[in-house]
Amino acid sequence: MVDTDLKEKIHLLLQQVSNPSRYMGNEWNAIIKDHRSSLLKIALAFPDLYEVGMSHLGTRILYQIINSEEDLLAERVFTPAADMEALMRSESVPLFSMESFTPVHQFDLLGFSLQYELNYTNVLNMLDLAGLPLRTEQRKGFPLVVGGGVCAFNPEPLAPFIDFFVLGDGEEVILEIIELLREGKLRETPRPEILQELASLEGVYVPSFYKPKYENGVFAGIEPMGTNTPSTVNKRVLKNLDDAIYPKAPLVPYRQIVHDRAVLEITRGCVRGCRFCQAGVIYRPKRYRSKDNLVNLAVHLIKNTGYEELSLASLSSSDYPDIEELVQRLTAELPSWVNLSLPSLRPDTFSVQLAEEVQKTHKTSLTFAPEAATSRLREVINKKITEESLLAALEYSFAAGWRNIKLYFMIGLPTETDEDVEAIAEMVRRALDLYRRAGYREKLKLSVSVSTFTPKAHTPFQWEPQIPMAEIKRRQKLLYRAFKKTRGIDFKWHDAGTSYLEAAFSRGDRRLADVLEEAWRRGCKFDNWSEHFCLHAWEEVFASRGFSPSDFACKRYEAHDPLPWEHLSGGTSIDFLINEHRKSRRSKTSDENGRRNGGEKTCNA
Repeated sequence: MVDTDLKEKIHLLLQQVSNPSRYMGNEWNAIIKDHRSSLLKIALAFPDLYEVGMSHLGTRILYQIINSEEDLLAERVFTPAADMEALMRSESVPLFSMESFTPVHQFDLLGFSLQYELNYTNVLNMLDLAGLPLRTEQRKGFPLVVGGGVCAFNPEPLAPFIDFFVLGDGEEVILEIIELLREGKLRETPRPEILQELASLEGVYVPSFYKPKYENGVFAGIEPMGTNTPSTVNKRVLKNLDDAIYPKAPLVPYRQIVHDRAVLEITRGCVRGCRFCQAGVIYRPKRYRSKDNLVNLAVHLIKNTGYEELSLASLSSSDYPDIEELVQRLTAELPSWVNLSLPSLRPDTFSVQLAEEVQKTHKTSLTFAPEAATSRLREVINKKITEESLLAALEYSFAAGWRNIKLYFMIGLPTETDEDVEAIAEMVRRALDLYRRAGYREKLKLSVSVSTFTPKAHTPFQWEPQIPMAEIKRRQKLLYRAFKKTRGIDFKWHDAGTSYLEAAFSRGDRRLADVLEEAWRRGCKFDNWSEHFCLHAWEEVFASRGFSPSDFACKRYEAHDPLPWEHLSGGTSIDFLINEHRKSRRSKTSDENGRRNGGEKTCNA
């Protein structure tokens, strides 16, 4: 039952904050259910602002799956902005759900979507706002706290704060988890026993059942405690996307969100095998939704939301089988005012022709990600494109009428030299020359974004260090000087400090939990937002614990060194990853299964 006094109190707070629509709920297609008739209540938490979390497809999917069950209830909660948080603390208003303004501590399960390491302090802040003890060992009864998403594949810095993690596709396991919790709640099963039962589910990792080892202050491995605890936790894989529930009537927000459009996931996984890409590994194997299912979903999505844009989401949209036929069918079935978008395209002429087909009347922008500007470095990272194919794609794009082009590159990739960095500017200049020589009169908007390589768990580059922060800044300056005389581009680079901290936490172990908690207590929050991020504060906390971020971010591992995430499986064998890493050192490319281009198979994934 809704606490009317609390609801009125919250409404008074909403009159005092800058963006009340972040908290008021009741959006179009919101699902409101009676708490009294729900046997189990789940709060789906995203540790960032509403406009970021509302763009997350995984949350929308779980929201639909759980609420499709008659006796289950799922509601949303996001991190309150600074102005709202200050009012909540001063007025003793606990963290609450959007659908019913119910305090989060009254739910049975609190589930965090973990998509980015720099959101970890927000997780702690939300636990504290909810009135829950930060550490799992200090909590009693319900709610249990679960984390899922890409960061669950090395969650060790968060391990003391989260009761259990889910590895892999949430659709495949969420109802099994809920059934265990429901039975445990009815039987009044003690919390440790419920966690033991959860640990028996494939894809569920309970950190308190595993103990890390250290030798002379160096991570030396992690081992299960108890005979029933698996030594390795394997991810869950949804085998058939067509069998899964997909939201046909997703929530439509009152305010603009980051990705404010209808989203249709056409594939999951990727066949490209880029050696730096964590998503390309942990979302394997490649799976496709059928065309009939996609057309049916698309019609319902547009009908139930009124969006004028439908994004065909995947890691590589142009790899969908017979993608041209799918586009043609969608174009025929959807109203003429609906614009299709393909956010992930290969940098080749075929992809541009495909984009031209879906954006005949309203050309927005085209995005290509060469990542590296020299053929040698692209072979190192297994990015199987040529400069000729990229320039041909750009030339075709210009001729077809695109005037907004975005290019994405990385610096700090393994084996990178200054010549590789400077080649980025040279490649961009060639693209500009193509446009200028063609004599087009319209102004070209060419955006160039350069990020810093961050090694991620379960990739062939997991053993590689990130370059030191001073070196990140030096290469950024080198590139800035190379671009200085090039007019007509919008050049941006990622902040060196945030990349540095991201790498530390993406490769960290449980010793970083104390760093994380202390940083939060010192006021670190929203570290992924430049106006809130303070590297100096983080470095002080690391130093107080006897560490530096570089101890984790810039550490080089040998092939068989113990890794903090070695007990969690991303779905590929260690031999496959080692083999891919070795081939990168020889500038040898391969397909996603480890076969050399034009050669025989060398290793199974």
